[in-house]
Amino acid sequence: MKRILIGLIVAAVLGAGGWFGFNLYVQHRMTSEVEAAFERLRAGGSKASHGKIAFERSSRTLTIEDIAIDPGNPLQGHVKIGAFKSSGVRQIGETRFAADGIDISGVEIALDEVGPGKLKVAYKIPQVTLRDYAGPLRVENVPASSSLSDMYRFVLDQFASLTATSVMIPSINISFDAGSSGGSGEVVYSGLALQNLGRGKVDAMKMDRATFTINVTQPGKADKLTGEISGMIVNDFDSTPILAALDPQTSGDDSYRRVYRQISAGPYVLKSALGLRMDIDGFAMEDIDVQPSKLHLFEMFAMLPQDKSASPTPTQTRELMKKVAGFYDAIRIGKAEIGQTSIGTPQGTGKINAIRYRQGEFAIEGVDAPSPQGQFKMERFALKSFSMPNLMRWASGLTNPGQPPSPDQMLGLFRVLEGAEIKGVVAPHNNSRQPITVDTISLNWGQLVGSIPSKASLVVKMVTPTDPANPALQPLIVAGVDKLAIDLDLGAAWTEASGAFALAPATLDLGNLAKAQVSVALAKVPRDLFTTTDPLEAMGQLAQVETGAIELSLRDRGVVDLVVAQFARVQNVSRDAARSALVAMIRAQGEKIAASNLDAKAAVDALAGFIEASGQTLTIKLTPLGKLPVLQLMDVLDNEPIIALAQFRIEASTGL
Repeated sequence: MKRILIGLIVAAVLGAGGWFGFNLYVQHRMTSEVEAAFERLRAGGSKASHGKIAFERSSRTLTIEDIAIDPGNPLQGHVKIGAFKSSGVRQIGETRFAADGIDISGVEIALDEVGPGKLKVAYKIPQVTLRDYAGPLRVENVPASSSLSDMYRFVLDQFASLTATSVMIPSINISFDAGSSGGSGEVVYSGLALQNLGRGKVDAMKMDRATFTINVTQPGKADKLTGEISGMIVNDFDSTPILAALDPQTSGDDSYRRVYRQISAGPYVLKSALGLRMDIDGFAMEDIDVQPSKLHLFEMFAMLPQDKSASPTPTQTRELMKKVAGFYDAIRIGKAEIGQTSIGTPQGTGKINAIRYRQGEFAIEGVDAPSPQGQFKMERFALKSFSMPNLMRWASGLTNPGQPPSPDQMLGLFRVLEGAEIKGVVAPHNNSRQPITVDTISLNWGQLVGSIPSKASLVVKMVTPTDPANPALQPLIVAGVDKLAIDLDLGAAWTEASGAFALAPATLDLGNLAKAQVSVALAKVPRDLFTTTDPLEAMGQLAQVETGAIELSLRDRGVVDLVVAQFARVQNVSRDAARSALVAMIRAQGEKIAASNLDAKAAVDALAGFIEASGQTLTIKLTPLGKLPVLQLMDVLDNEPIIALAQFRIEASTGL
């Protein structure tokens, strides 16, 4: 917004220079030259007038009062200037002039029907002061079209043609009105200052304060937003990349060019008449670059529906989202950070310590917020290698009302980011007085083949209460286990060269109950299994996959005693009797299995020994005796589990 304001102000100043396109060395022709400049404006279709003109020869000071410009093209803006005073005026070359200082007072600019929303905007600027100014004598190449992009290009082009050591604007008042469906409001800037303008660049900009009021009108609900932001500082602004994006001759530039080196501001306060309040300590961004060839901002605006009462069609929404994705592609931010934030609602106040973006990672840190069940706290939530353009492209493919997303569309989410992480969560549990606590949940994936990752890992470290409402957890609750400590480490990877897929090692640690570890190997996994989304085709590819070695280990940390106690309770016997009965049942079943598979007897004996003495580790390894397709194994397991075991060499053992 400030960049546009500065451009408009500069355009007004340059316009004034064009209006009085005079010969600085011929004092007696001053009035006639100014009159001639205004006459040229009138000849171009504008209404142009002025009041008293005065030139003080000794100080070379020119004063023009009561300037009014009413152009034929409403997008060029209706301009009024109470007084224009330029001191130390001199000509530098045939087409440019310089001044020691320029003071402009009583500036009013009115713009009608800006953009697709037909926005009306009015600027009031009581005072503008420029020092060591140099610029063109006349404004050339004013666009005849009503194109908003042409006008922005014209303003930025004029801005690039001037220099000044400083620009001081004590206040700017902006009012806008988008009609009954778009709302209205006012923005007031205070203490705006710019240093060292030249060639479309500004070394530094600062603003002491900005306040705004926005009246929001929506069907069935109205709101009033008020806010204030202080201490905005911008270092190293360059408008030339934006100008390149708007110029057809240079918009093919595929390189990223820096527009801002650094932006910072804060504190910031936002209030809503409906009870919302947001306070932010401050925010900062660094190294904001744009790619001119993809910055098609006005094309995106042109796609917005002109009739706001009619909902956009799915096709319109899809195309707009693709344009938005391209727009995000054209912007690159080195890093951004929002400081401590508090959000107050009628239900309570939530706080966030920081929101950060750097090198593709988006993170929210230090969340403390109320919920209907109790207070929610989170140390950190992060999205890794997050891509906003890819998110918009993925979302654009889901805009088909009444049709569920296809599997291929849902799998496209893997291209939006490469992982997520949650740390330090304490959250209320619906049916327990104890909270859920999460030390870490980390999910990562990569090496996409088609839309499917061929490499993934999951780490979970958390403690969750045992839910009394869950029948499956009743044995734990009866045994006095009121919470489960879960420590899961799962990794999977596919190697294209060999076609091998490995799940190893997958570890599940249930705290004081048990620790399990499993590894699974598959062979001859084809690439096409990752690229197809057709279920029938996937089954055909899966038919090529062969089973490899499977290894399982289970460390008893109390689960055996828990099973024995539950069995004793059901059978109404002592725990020793229950343990003996369980061991006898396992051995009896093993005798039946051993009749068809001698290897299985070793596994049964190991399991019996595992139950017989607490605190042991049971290890079982299955190695295929020959070629064993996965689909064949699954079918046999479903119908004849004992026959399925006969396809493997079984090694089993127990130990402390």
